[in-house]
Amino acid sequence: MAAFQSPPTFQVMETKALPKPTEEIRSYAQLQRQIHDALRVEHPEWVEANGDCPTCESYESRLAELLGLSSPNKDQSVA
Repeated sequence: MAAFQSPPTFQVMETKALPKPTEEIRSYAQLQRQIHDALRVEHPEWVEANGDCPTCESYESRLAELLGLSSPNKDQSVA
């Protein structure tokens, strides 16, 4: 017997680094850059002394996985 699964629930993320509502996101790369920048602004403690942000990269990989995209490699990363 199959179990009923409810659809995922999404909540609004309040951040100071997201684009103004009038700005459009025109590509996945632009969205990825904005998410990356927002995470770095909201969580500076995640950014290492050399500028790397492994937690940001983990979130980016997870988003790509959820969207059914291949994980970004180092050449395509916005870091």
